[in-house]
Amino acid sequence: MSGKNQHVVPHNGDWAVRGAGNQRVTSTHATQAEAAAAARQIAINQQSEVVIHRPNGQIRGRDSYGNDPSPRVAEI
Repeated sequence: MSGKNQHVVPHNGDWAVRGAGNQRVTSTHATQAEAAAAARQIAINQQSEVVIHRPNGQIRGRDSYGNDPSPRVAEI
């Protein structure tokens, strides 16, 4: 992966996009879906990954937009 992974996290009653390792958020959004869409655009540009968190902080899911080190095997 080239760029920083983008995390979609709860932030002061809203949802935010935060680059991995950053203290400050990149952007804030009213909904998780809006934050995920913004994170996806950044990840596509940086060829990185989006990590979506639940309101309690647990990881809900992740999507890769770069050179995935473990590509999925095509189903037969």
